[in-house]
Amino acid sequence: MLDGCEAPARAYDLIMLDLDGVVYVGPDAVPGAADHLRRAREGGAHLAFVTNNAARPPHTVADHLTRLGVEAAPADVVTSAQAAARMARERLAPGGRVFLLGGPGLEEALTEEGLQAVQESDPPPDLVVSGYGPDLRWSTIMRGAMLVRDGVPWIAANTDRTVPLPDGIGPGHGALVELVARFAGVEPAVAGKPARPLLDETIRRVGGDRPLMVGDRLDTDLAGARVAGVRGLLVLTGVTGLAELVAADPAERPHHVAVDLGGLFEAHPAVVASADGGVDLGGWRVQVDAEGELVATGDGSPSDWWRAVAVAAWAYRDAAGGVPGIAGLTEPVA
Repeated sequence: MLDGCEAPARAYDLIMLDLDGVVYVGPDAVPGAADHLRRAREGGAHLAFVTNNAARPPHTVADHLTRLGVEAAPADVVTSAQAAARMARERLAPGGRVFLLGGPGLEEALTEEGLQAVQESDPPPDLVVSGYGPDLRWSTIMRGAMLVRDGVPWIAANTDRTVPLPDGIGPGHGALVELVARFAGVEPAVAGKPARPLLDETIRRVGGDRPLMVGDRLDTDLAGARVAGVRGLLVLTGVTGLAELVAADPAERPHHVAVDLGGLFEAHPAVVASADGGVDLGGWRVQVDAEGELVATGDGSPSDWWRAVAVAAWAYRDAAGGVPGIAGLTEPVA
């Protein structure tokens, strides 16, 4: 099912936004995103820009958003580097030595927490903290991995396997985490989505009693919302498409669905499948036929189509144990 609420921009007082796929895609802003976010801010909502990328400091992210026409100050940006640094500070005394296995964003976050970021292993540091750093030297990676193997506690900013680059998708920090974990036989404590610390850090920094996580990825943004115990809104401007949505595991399912950030200003009806597994919503009828294929008939808003399709698919999957077919569906034009 999907939860019901009035327009999220009014129902929630803190809107936490993933960046790539929600606010921008590659170098360009998502169409309409700047206007939607300006309207939400003018209506009294607090906005926070939340990123698993630990390489860029908040002021760099805020400058990027501003160039795209999105109003943002450094205090509005919360990174997995900041969440990892908070975790490190909670474990160490002021001035604790942290082996830096990452880039400038992680180094700045550790320094702000009163910790020493070092890349020497003698004397042994108190902790290893890793994050995405495209300029990391192999010798630094080896030293960090050996420290973890020898028993130094390890915090990873995130475990994203991929990262968007100007010329395509590249290996993300998760690839390094897997390498070190395999070598050392140790798994890290994780700060970034879908782990809870990043969203907790965002709420602590920006404030809000009724937070909403807005994202485009089921396995990080929406799973992270459920882990943190907050509501999640999926927008369909990024990596999640029809195939991913209908196959979503319960732990990754959003509470709300909208085509784009305009969904912040739409009323979201509660959507529940009927006894026969079908869903009627806003002029749409969606059900799974005898061959296990999703069938949608009728007419209505694109967002309602996506909501009805999602709930009908999830009801079928939960009852039958399989993912329904989508070959006969045609996505409505927004």
